[in-house]
Amino acid sequence: MKRKPEYFVLRGLLFLFDIENTHDDAREKIIVSKNVNDKQELAELFDILMKPEFLFYSVEEREWCIDTLKYYLEAGDSFDEVFTRITTYFDDDVEDQRQFMQVLLSCLLKYHVDDSDMG
Repeated sequence: MKRKPEYFVLRGLLFLFDIENTHDDAREKIIVSKNVNDKQELAELFDILMKPEFLFYSVEEREWCIDTLKYYLEAGDSFDEVFTRITTYFDDDVEDQRQFMQVLLSCLLKYHVDDSDMG
């Protein structure tokens, strides 16, 4: 049975970039080295930091994250509620929050499929 989309799933995914997350100098340096408003650099950031975390999730948890992202993107959500509730290490504000989430979705889909192909 599929779990219904929940906003807290999105906040949980982005907690990796939140200053409330455990202090980690290496992670902070990686985050501030990337331009979060550039799709390619954002995807690189996700590949470095999000992929290992995401692959640690169960298949069901991964699918819940992906389905939740798809749901809110298709609903036309602005994602203000996610971005106003976290304070990130990003050097710049995220100019296009929907683009940010679309890049995140494409990365999560890629990680999930790649892992499934290997498994």
